[in-house]
Amino acid sequence: MTAKNGDKVKIEYTGTLDDGTIFDSNVDQGNLLEFEVGSGHVIKGFDDVILGMKEGEEKQFTIAPAEAYGEHDPTLIQKVPKEIFPQDAELVPGLLFEAGLPTGEKVPAIITSIEGRIVTVDLNHPLAGKRLNFKIKLSAIASS
Repeated sequence: MTAKNGDKVKIEYTGTLDDGTIFDSNVDQGNLLEFEVGSGHVIKGFDDVILGMKEGEEKQFTIAPAEAYGEHDPTLIQKVPKEIFPQDAELVPGLLFEAGLPTGEKVPAIITSIEGRIVTVDLNHPLAGKRLNFKIKLSAIASS
C-alpha cells in the first residue's frame, strides 16, 4: 500500500536547517505527526514527498523555500510604535511573538531592533527563505 491523496498518514520526522540546526522533531516525543495527504495541513513540499511512499519507508529530502514558507519578503519588515505592545512586555531583539493582522489572522513575528520608541518587527515566518531538510519515516497509512 502506498500513500495517496486523501489517506491519513502518521509520520516520524526530524527537520534541520543547512547548518544542522534542528528546527523541529517528534522523534523523541513519542507522538507521530498525523495528517491527511493533500489536505494542505502541512507545507506543500512535505505533502508532495509523502505521495507514493510505502508504510515503514524512510526518506531524506530537502524542500526549497518556495515549497515551504516562501522567500524572505523585505516588505514584511515593519516599524511600529512601542505603544502598541503591552506596557509590561519586555521587548528585546529576537523576541518571537504572535502579531494580529487587520483580518483577525495571527502570524508569528520577531522583533529585530528597538530604536527609541520605534520597534522593528519582521512578519516573515521564522523559516521563510530557508531550505528545510527532513528525515522522515512513514509509520502508518489509513486509506480514505
